[in-house]
Amino acid sequence: MSNEAAMAKYLELQNGSDIRGVALSGYDRPQNLSIREVSSIARAFTAFLSKSLKLPVKDLTIYVGRDSRISGEELLEAVVLAIREEGAKAFDTGLSSTPSMFMSTVFPEVMASGSIMITASHLPMERNGMKFFTHKGGLGKKDIKELLEEASLLHDKPLPEKSEIPFFNLMELYERHLRNMIIGEIGLGDKPLHGLKITVDAGNGAAGFYALNVLKPLGADISSSIYLNPDGTFPNHPANPEHQKALMDVKRAVIKERTDLGLIFDTDVDRVGAIDSSGIEISRNRMVALASLFAFEKSHNTTIVTDSITSNELTSFIQDYLGLNHHRFKRGYKNVIDEAIRLNNEGIDSFLAIETSGHSAFKDNYFLDDGAYLATLIVIKAAALKREGKTIASLIEALKEPLEEKEVRIDIESKAFKSVGDKVLTQLVDYIEGLNNPLITIVRPNYEGVRVSFGKGEGDGWFLLRKSLHDPVLPLNIASNEKGGVEKIFSLLTPFLSEYKELIC
Repeated sequence: MSNEAAMAKYLELQNGSDIRGVALSGYDRPQNLSIREVSSIARAFTAFLSKSLKLPVKDLTIYVGRDSRISGEELLEAVVLAIREEGAKAFDTGLSSTPSMFMSTVFPEVMASGSIMITASHLPMERNGMKFFTHKGGLGKKDIKELLEEASLLHDKPLPEKSEIPFFNLMELYERHLRNMIIGEIGLGDKPLHGLKITVDAGNGAAGFYALNVLKPLGADISSSIYLNPDGTFPNHPANPEHQKALMDVKRAVIKERTDLGLIFDTDVDRVGAIDSSGIEISRNRMVALASLFAFEKSHNTTIVTDSITSNELTSFIQDYLGLNHHRFKRGYKNVIDEAIRLNNEGIDSFLAIETSGHSAFKDNYFLDDGAYLATLIVIKAAALKREGKTIASLIEALKEPLEEKEVRIDIESKAFKSVGDKVLTQLVDYIEGLNNPLITIVRPNYEGVRVSFGKGEGDGWFLLRKSLHDPVLPLNIASNEKGGVEKIFSLLTPFLSEYKELIC
């Protein structure tokens, strides 16, 4: 394969700060992430660590884990063998969570030079990917691009011969870490969760450990939990706390079994959603509100960084009810995390970075997006609230909800979709300002797309039109507090959008 072809092939695997591709053949997209690609990428990561840590390759120790996908074992083996052939030490941690892979770099018993997680998060079974960590956190977009460029030069290198691979039980350390959090906060001996009934939906991903090895040993009743067994075909529902069927499955279990709390994780456990004992879903803006409350309890004068599609009502909850600052930034979990870190470096305290998708990262947890960490904060709070006869949802009763909400994904039919998207957003500003309506105004500052506010009588809400992070799509989010307000706001946009033949609404 020519250098140019290899470069193009590898760069297609970049998905922001992750790597994702098709790992199984026979699907609607051709396989582009096989043992050859992951071997080359693993070699490149080994060289990256050696350079960034200023250590000889022989002094590096790299841990590699995977989620439950059926391609995971083969890809993990290839990664470990490639690292070991380069001269570094490498260990297979087996079925693992993404957060545990980062923690391998900070646990005193491990102190890994770096780690790799084989996962494609909530994507379909044929997909897989890679996430990379050092003690500084996950790699950024620039690092991933350079990693893939280097890997493309190694594409034709012979695959390493198979050999015995050492195993390290990293999850045992991580599970103990979470149990110690609960014991330390609640006290009450070695069974602090006795009397608490919790439903865990692992979605057949890697999260079954949370019910079996964290909650159950501490006395929780987990008998109502579902889909704890790892199964990379995901036969019941996507392991995605935003997916409606997934939420309905855990909600039904919570209501039927009369449990105190439901928790639902994504495949690699870096996201979580919750269900209150009454069946109230705690996800998206509600989960942001709940996490913000936890941040308030630790830092009374802090800034909450969220993604761009959070609601006006959430801003009111954070600023008016909690007395904190809300900094609405960009979509992308790494974007909100990096922004919170930037604010802290500038002397502006930011204790929490969180996306409406469920990715959350707390300052006192290395700004690691860790669904099990947030779940543990929820469990600790649920235990205390039960003793008071209250529920998790009672904590965020002050959060109001829009009367109407809608999301529209507008396809861009053009190879130059990025430039088309930029043109639409630039001209949208001119269109809105040209209306000369004081009740319809551009929201500033705004860090992604165009956000427009509508006063009472004009829709009493807002819309945000932005470019998708990776796809030829313009996502449009609309919210309103007037009956029929969403359609009223959308109808204002329709004549503008219809001017672009590249847009398919």
